[in-house]
Amino acid sequence: MILLLTLAGGLGAAARFVLDGAVRTRWPSRFPWGILLVNVLGSLVLGFLTGLVLNGADPQWRLVLGVGFCGGFTTFSTAMTDTVRLARDGSVRLGLLNLLGTLGATVTAAAFGLGLAVLL
Repeated sequence: MILLLTLAGGLGAAARFVLDGAVRTRWPSRFPWGILLVNVLGSLVLGFLTGLVLNGADPQWRLVLGVGFCGGFTTFSTAMTDTVRLARDGSVRLGLLNLLGTLGATVTAAAFGLGLAVLL
């Protein structure tokens, strides 16, 4: 189990690096769109996995994919660091947008994923 968690976490971190880099390259901006997208997608997947487990799926899937992959994929610490960086650089509105947008979008995505899995 430890090996699976480690592998899944590494794959999640690599996927985050690739996706964030692709977004930043394609749409350069002071706002951290790539990290926001990563956190929203990770929350959606974790909500979906949680819903599957509530419907009787093997809880080890949530452990490996949720804790491992999503844990490596998502990065709320980077989102909060980006928020502080934006505010310090004089973009308080963008910082606030990042803070509230991350909170609202990730909670909504998790709820949507949970609801979607419960419907299946």
